Formats: sequence, C-alpha cells, structure tokens
Amino acid sequence: MPDEQHPAARPENSGDGPYDGKRDRSARGKESRPTDSRPTARRLKTLARPLGGILAGVVIVAAGGGLVAATALAPRTSGSSPLTAPQAAVPAGNLVAVCPAPARLLQATPVGTDPQFSPESATAKSSVSALVLGNGSGVLPGSRLAGLTGSPLVELAKAPAAPATASPAPAPAGTPPAPRAAVTQRGIDAVSVLSSDAFGDQQPSAAAAMSYAADDGDLRGTAAAACQNPANDLWLVGADTSLGRTAVLNLSNASGTPATVNLDLFGAKGVIQAPGSRGLLVAPGTTRSIVLAGLAPGQDSLAVRVRSTGGPVAAVIQQSVLRGLTPGGVDFITPGTGPATRQAVTGLDIQDPAALGPLTAKSGFGDAGPALQIAVPGAADAVVEVKMYGRDGQKPLPGGGVVTAKAGAVTTVPLAGVPDGHYTVSASSDVSFTAAARVTRGLKAEEPTDVAWSPSAIRLGSQHLVPVPAAGSRFLMFGAPDGRATISYTPVTADGKIRSATTADIAGGTTASVQVPADVEGSAVVGYLVSAAGEAAYGAVLLERDGKADVATVPVSPGAAGQEKVAVTLGY
Repeated sequence: MPDEQHPAARPENSGDGPYDGKRDRSARGKESRPTDSRPTARRLKTLARPLGGILAGVVIVAAGGGLVAATALAPRTSGSSPLTAPQAAVPAGNLVAVCPAPARLLQATPVGTDPQFSPESATAKSSVSALVLGNGSGVLPGSRLAGLTGSPLVELAKAPAAPATASPAPAPAGTPPAPRAAVTQRGIDAVSVLSSDAFGDQQPSAAAAMSYAADDGDLRGTAAAACQNPANDLWLVGADTSLGRTAVLNLSNASGTPATVNLDLFGAKGVIQAPGSRGLLVAPGTTRSIVLAGLAPGQDSLAVRVRSTGGPVAAVIQQSVLRGLTPGGVDFITPGTGPATRQAVTGLDIQDPAALGPLTAKSGFGDAGPALQIAVPGAADAVVEVKMYGRDGQKPLPGGGVVTAKAGAVTTVPLAGVPDGHYTVSASSDVSFTAAARVTRGLKAEEPTDVAWSPSAIRLGSQHLVPVPAAGSRFLMFGAPDGRATISYTPVTADGKIRSATTADIAGGTTASVQVPADVEGSAVVGYLVSAAGEAAYGAVLLERDGKADVATVPVSPGAAGQEKVAVTLGY
C-alpha cells in the first residue's frame, strides 16, 4: 500500500499579531530628530540611546513570546493531522529452509542429554523433495540444496545473468512465457538446507520436505517434515519421555552467527525447571542434539519452547515408540503456530473406533490412539472448546469437546469415538494456547504400529508451494472450520511443468481430501501450487503406505512474502 503523506500543521497568519517586522522598520524610519542644539540636550540624547536599545530589545522579546503563545493557542486548520512514523521498505531476503537428518537410533540410554547414535536400518531410505517456482516471465531464481556446512548436493537453478525483474527474450506474439519450476528428489544422510536467492523485491517461492521410511528395526515406520525457515522463537508439542519412548531435540544453525538457546519445558503437571536447559550454544553450520529425557524424564505429555539469541535455529524432535520388542512408530515433531486463542490442525486420519478401542485399552497402548495436546504457557487456565470436522460436517466428541487446560501445563484430549475418516480439528479459548494432534496407524498389539504428529497450522493464502514425497499413498487435505472456502491446487511435475489448476469449493465446517495421482501426462507429480480464498482454510499432506501401518503428515508451509515496510522512529 502506498505511504500516506500527512502535511504538517501550519497556523494561519492573520497579519495582526503583536510583532510585524515591516511595521517596526517603518516606525524606526519615522523617528523625530531633536531640534534643540544646546549641550544639555545633546548629553541627554547620548544617554538615551543605550537605554532605548535595551527597551527596544525588551519589546522585541515580548513580541516574540506573544507570537509563540498566539501560535500555540491558535486552532489548527481542518486539514492538519499528527505526523506518523515514516515507512521504510525492507528488501526481500534469500529463502533458507533446513531439512532434518534421517531418523537415527540411540545406541543406549545416555547419561545426561548428549546422544550417541547407532547406524541406520538397512532398509531405511531418506530423501528431500524440493520445489522452486519461477516468476511470471519464466525466470528461475538461483537455488541449491546443500549440506548444513555449505557443501553442495545439487543445484536446482543457476542464478540468472540479468536481474530477475528483467524480461527475457520476447516470445512470439500471443505466446506468453510458460510458467515453470525447478524440482529435485535427492537422497540424504544428514541435515540439508534448501536456499533460494531473492527475486527482485519479492521473496522466492521455494519449499522442501524430508521423508523417511524403514521396514525393519526399532525405527520402523514412516516420518516426514517440512523443511523449516530458522527462527528465534519456536513451539513444539507432542514429545514423550516415558518408558519405551524416546525424544531427541535437534537444533540446527544454518546462519553464520552463533546461537544461544534456552528451552522452556511444559509437562502434564506444569512447568518443568530443568538444569541444563539454558545457554545451549549452537555454533554456525552445526546441529546440537539433546535427549529430552535427560531434562524431563517420565513425561508422557511434553511441550518445548525454543528461544534463541544471536543466530536463528531450526528445531525438530525425533520421537519414537518401542513397546517391548515391537516398534510403535517414529515421527518428526515440527514447530506449529505460536500461542493464540484459536488453533486449527488438519491432516488427521482417524481409524475405526470399534477396532481401535480394544487396542488402546491394553497396558502401554494408551498413546496408540488419536489425541489433541494443548499447551497453555500463561498464568491462567484455558477453557478450550474442541470441534472435529469430517467430510460430512462436524462430528461430536465424547464428553462434549470442552476441556479445562491448566496454566503452564500440557493437557491431552482424546479424539477417539468419531467415525473413521479424514478430519480437521478446531480449538478455541479466551486464553492463548498452542496445540498439536496425534495420528496413529495399526490395530494389532503384536504387530508394528506408527504415529504422526500434526502441528497447529497456518491459514492458507496465495501461492503456497507444497512438495509431495515420492513414495506411498499421498493425500492433499483441506479443512474449512468456519465458512465456505475455495481452494485452487495446481500440480507440478518432475519435468518442471506447472499443469492445469483444479478448484475445489469446500463447505464451511467440513474437510476435503484429494488423492495425489502418481503422474500427470506421464510425468511424476512432485508437488502442488496451492491458493485459497473465502473463509479461513488450512491444509496438510497426509502420507501412508499401502499394506503397512505407516502414517505421516506435513503441514502446508507459509507462502512467499512480498516486499515489506516497517515504521522507522529516530530517537534515543
């Protein structure tokens, strides 16, 4: 929006003020000259000159004070208004997205918080799916996938020789430049970073997602995470450090500035004061791993706030479950939206409650069913109303869906009891909170099961780039809790082409899901360009594998931001 200019207020000059330099000069020009030539008269005239100068100075000062007073008391004209702080344009910066490392197994329960890892499973596969969108002229920004230390992995697009805003060679008349994207699906064995150069005055449109899958070992299952933009304040909900559960917090610093990290821990009974949770140094180009059981042992509901000074960090919790010798799932818990009075979570696939009930009733299987965890960071309890919306509308939760979440603690709300299907959860309160939902897969205690955590999601806007991992059954899920929303989703294929868009009209209070096809016109689908209009809508990618009890969710990341302006105030 263009800046508004406010003219400075200027009082009108009526011309009859107490001081007018022109009149004073005229008066001085008309002073009478003495005609008395006697010596006495001349001496009096000589004495009177300095005295007259002093009196004239007093008159001038008094006149100036009167002018100031008149100016202060004079009413402002109708067009005057107070001056506002000027707006300064902030140039768009490069995009940086940090992708987590593959899931790794602890060698043994370590003393303290520093982990020791075992080699990966023989069947484990991890890859990053990355997309970079060109501008309206078909020009791609310089983009690359690299290791955390900067070691190159793959170049998606070379930086254009001319500025990104420059027009390419003119196309034939009536043939606009075809939009295109740069894509890659690359196997990885460590933390990786997608970076994309600024696009003139706009942030580049780029996104990536990391996926992991294993068919054997204690970390059998599927896990996925969106590669995240580093930040200085992050919230992660869903960790578990009770018996048979392992939670490892990984902090990665992709900047050139050291980061000092403080952790705030919230358990089921309140805030956890943990020695060793303050002043954690993460050097540039490194990842620091922390076993959360060393800070907060025996917690079946744990939320972590990550705050850093200096360099921003990316944070992800590798969460795994082992019930005896039977794997219970693996997942990456990623940050959700910060505390607010309204949160929405989508990407939930609820299993048949009749079959799930006997499993969750067994000892040690209480976390094998779906649930919503609510973390309230403030000093006041939150009365939270939870609603679930499926394909056919809202489904009532057992107990009515209203719960009191204690201040400074994590409260778990079971989501079992609704018919099987795809759902969106909406929670609201008059006290700020943050939330995440647990999704599970598997119905037999003697067989491996899997778990996934879906964090509180952002509201969809325009031009979200959504990478889709290559393997398994994939679903785009959209929820519109309040009112009707229109969603446009455009497939992006492995050949870099942006295909025809499809529009879905979603009724308020429902959830819609679209199964992702394997290919479009012979080229594999690797992602989507998603836009939303109308009432608030939320989106996620749901991943499953046919014939296996595997599940993972990836929320839709924020879209590219244009040039921003901030108010600048000078002072001390």
